[in-house]
Amino acid sequence: MKAFAQLMEALVFTPQRNGKLRLLVDYFTAEPDPDRGWALAALTGGLSFPAAKAGLVRGLVEQRVDPLLFRWSYDYVGDLAETVSLIWPPRPGPDRPPELSEVVDALADASRSTAPGLVERWLDALGPPERFALLKLITGGFRVGVSARLAKTALAQAFDQDLGEIEEIWHGLTPPFTELFDWLTGGAGRPVIDDRAVFRPLMLANPLEDADLDRLDPAAYRAEWKWDGIRVQLAASGGERRIYSRTGDDLSSVFPDIAEAMGFDAVLDGELLVARPAEDGDAGVTVAPFNDLQQRLNRKTVSAKMLRDFPAWVRLYDLLFDRSDDLRPLSFDRRRQHLEAWFDRVRPARMDLSALVPFDRTEDLHGLRDGARAAAIEGLMLKRGDSPYLAGRPKGPWFKWKRDPLILDTVLLYAQRGHGKRSSFYSDFTFGAWTGDRAGEGELVPVGKAYFGFTDEELARLDTWIRANTKDRFGPVRAVTPALVLEVAFDSVHRSTRHKSGVAMRFPRIHRIRWDKPAEEADRLATLEAMIVLG
Repeated sequence: MKAFAQLMEALVFTPQRNGKLRLLVDYFTAEPDPDRGWALAALTGGLSFPAAKAGLVRGLVEQRVDPLLFRWSYDYVGDLAETVSLIWPPRPGPDRPPELSEVVDALADASRSTAPGLVERWLDALGPPERFALLKLITGGFRVGVSARLAKTALAQAFDQDLGEIEEIWHGLTPPFTELFDWLTGGAGRPVIDDRAVFRPLMLANPLEDADLDRLDPAAYRAEWKWDGIRVQLAASGGERRIYSRTGDDLSSVFPDIAEAMGFDAVLDGELLVARPAEDGDAGVTVAPFNDLQQRLNRKTVSAKMLRDFPAWVRLYDLLFDRSDDLRPLSFDRRRQHLEAWFDRVRPARMDLSALVPFDRTEDLHGLRDGARAAAIEGLMLKRGDSPYLAGRPKGPWFKWKRDPLILDTVLLYAQRGHGKRSSFYSDFTFGAWTGDRAGEGELVPVGKAYFGFTDEELARLDTWIRANTKDRFGPVRAVTPALVLEVAFDSVHRSTRHKSGVAMRFPRIHRIRWDKPAEEADRLATLEAMIVLG
């Protein structure tokens, strides 16, 4: 446990990517199995202990520390694991510090009645850094700046292996990754996953910059619409049917209507949407706003009414495997031919093909992109016709060119402390618009929340302003005097019955802080509602 805690502490205080890589490489090469495998699982979100959750930790600390003192401390620190690791008053006893594998094994077998005793005993036996690592292991959300891809990159560097090879087999493995480390250290062959409906890493696009557009050869690229849904991979093989998100999360149980339609043996890349039969009676479908798809996301179960009211649809982009044939090394043009032939042969329900958009000159692309918003489309995708399907985000083969964002002047209403390095700053903002017929009239109603889009210097100034202009407190949230205007950028806006304003923004972020603008001149709710047709 000590080595794992030292790694966590070092990662927190090492901001540079290369520095974090060195720490991970050293840990994976120095630590034995299964501890390094459990650490890898923890960093990549592969551990869950149903019997031990954040509520258990709060209950334990409030038995040892005055509850009000704990809540004040938690409010100031902003992180449960960090607060408890520092404030915990240990009781002397014979307890010894546990090993990482011992903690994982014990929590995996624990019940809700036995887990509190285990955690309490370990907290007494550990020092603050080890407590922090233990509690992060239990509550998740390490926030040490390590993504799953960075962890896999460290494995590739540590054992001189190709990152693509590791990503190819990743989702066919389970913690503590004994098969993986046996292969990486030369003790066994590459794990075989070809006969399983596992996730294959997606190929991603880079944002199109002006310089890229200037150099772009129109004859070399193919254009598609960028649809406003979520990217998914459909993998069906040997009777298994899996729907994966772009990060490899299994969405199959949430979209049984799509899984039911996957009566084929193939791996496909596409966009998950909510779509309904076209109102004009033709054979096509009309894609619903993203807000409709959100009704289906992040749910453990889906009701019959939900299936009926928000029918799922997949617009297919690419064909990665046709039965056992791996098509990824082929060019995009060749894969597109295979995809069209496959679709004509299989005709899967609840799916269609993403159409190629013809263009001859880069000027044509400008016109297509400018018209995307009126068609409720996010923008354009540009893909080289000769590009193989490569995992990750290679520079050059694929570009995404999103439409310009919508802009609204809003008024800051509430602020909440952030997490991790922002735990001492008010960095999560709720903002509102006026309900009256003219700006400054009526009342301010919340229309969105954002927590990024500003520099560290701007955050420090915002935090100072919020503390000086607080008019009320609700736990960790401060209500402020409605005087500061935030210019907010967002991708689209939709009707929503869950919000008091009746609307919901898609992907809001702070575009500019208008220190110079009076709150009375901020925009009205009616202005935002008029943008719904533009979303």
